[in-house]
Amino acid sequence: MATLTPDQLEDLQGFIKDWLRHTGRTQADLRRALRASSIRMPVLLEELLRVHSREGLTGLAQKLCEIEALWQGEDAGAPGDGALPPALDDSFGQLDLLLEEIRQIAPDSPK
Repeated sequence: MATLTPDQLEDLQGFIKDWLRHTGRTQADLRRALRASSIRMPVLLEELLRVHSREGLTGLAQKLCEIEALWQGEDAGAPGDGALPPALDDSFGQLDLLLEEIRQIAPDSPK
């Protein structure tokens, strides 16, 4: 698998920061989901790069979608009316769209 360029890595970091902010999550939440050793962004990115090196861009997008689903499941179990906040619902849809776009670009990648 090809590695990410410095520009792509910077874009990924920006995406992760925006995603966490929009979902109301923290780097600690992402650390738990990735089972990383630290909440520091370089460590989190290293874990995501491992996914990318094993499974490519499609695998990376799929991993982020799985984390999003995990978080939604946690939020659904929280006290309240059970409805997802609009930002959380929108961000999950965006990740799904990203995954579908990647699959269209790389049709030979695993589903």
